Amino acid sequence: VQLQASGGGLVQAGGSLRLSCAASGRIFKINTIAWYRQAPGKQRELVAAIPDSGGTDYADSVKGRFTMSRDNAKNTVYLQMNSLKPEDTAVYYCNADITAGYPFTRQNYWGQGTLVTVSS
Repeated sequence: VQLQASGGGLVQAGGSLRLSCAASGRIFKINTIAWYRQAPGKQRELVAAIPDSGGTDYADSVKGRFTMSRDNAKNTVYLQMNSLKPEDTAVYYCNADITAGYPFTRQNYWGQGTLVTVSS
């Protein structure tokens, strides 16, 4: 199983970006899937998550600006980021709890990260 994140880049404050994370491999089920970010000199933090139970959870710092969505047919999640601020600058990672293979095994996976830079 692999997670491939893409869509990062340089954007001015107030702008928008959409990140994608595609899961590939012998996937039976994607359980919880989430976006994390890590800014320089800071700890990695949860940005948004779609838990196995449904719904979407957001960090307070991104509520109302970021929207996470999921395309089950493509095993892909998206993070639409609007009204970006310089403090959103970070490497963004996708993380997923996936049941895959045969016999089924359930493991946690990280994507490689995509850099988002927001200039003021």
